[in-house]
Amino acid sequence: MQPFIRNHQYNLIKKQVGLLQNTCTTVADPKIVESVRSNMQFKLTEAFPEASEAARDLILRGAELGTAPEFQLYLASLESCRIAFEPGTEQQLKKLYPKIKKLKLPDLDAIDWKAISYLGWSDIAANKLFIVYPLDGRLIGIEGRFTPTNKKGTCFVCNRQTEVGLFTALTKSRPANASPDYYKAIGNYMCADSVVCNGNITDPAPLEQFLSSLVK
Repeated sequence: MQPFIRNHQYNLIKKQVGLLQNTCTTVADPKIVESVRSNMQFKLTEAFPEASEAARDLILRGAELGTAPEFQLYLASLESCRIAFEPGTEQQLKKLYPKIKKLKLPDLDAIDWKAISYLGWSDIAANKLFIVYPLDGRLIGIEGRFTPTNKKGTCFVCNRQTEVGLFTALTKSRPANASPDYYKAIGNYMCADSVVCNGNITDPAPLEQFLSSLVK
């Protein structure tokens, strides 16, 4: 079977598996367990609207399980179906930031490309955060100022409570008759660690909306 599971979809599957496994372990009422199974089936069917029948059968099989070893084998069986993020070469990444002559890229060989929805890395010395994401069929690169808060908050990307910082970037759109020095900044709180964020994200829509507001 060709890979068809994106990172955020895999995270959703893991989340649903965790909920069902916890229910099977702690709840004795079969009606409650069945309700959780049905809800899992609904959410996973909704998450894969274009999946083939074989792919959908594979995904929904997890809702029929009940023990920890079964769930572990189920998740392991999905590994070969995961889609890897494709960032291109170092040179292609650098071309996304033409104004930065000495762009410091992360160690690309150390990244698990199946486990990310976006490529994010920080330049601590410059107090900047860089994000690469395939928006509307093309790879885009966004840079902005990242100010750590040194406390936990809700990340707008993964919607989880983590160590966050304020990411602020300039929009590329300009109103008609705007002065040459016009600029508009848009900011939001997001995870300080993109690995943590990528491990939690289950819906890319908030990130896509934010990035669209910057480049359109």
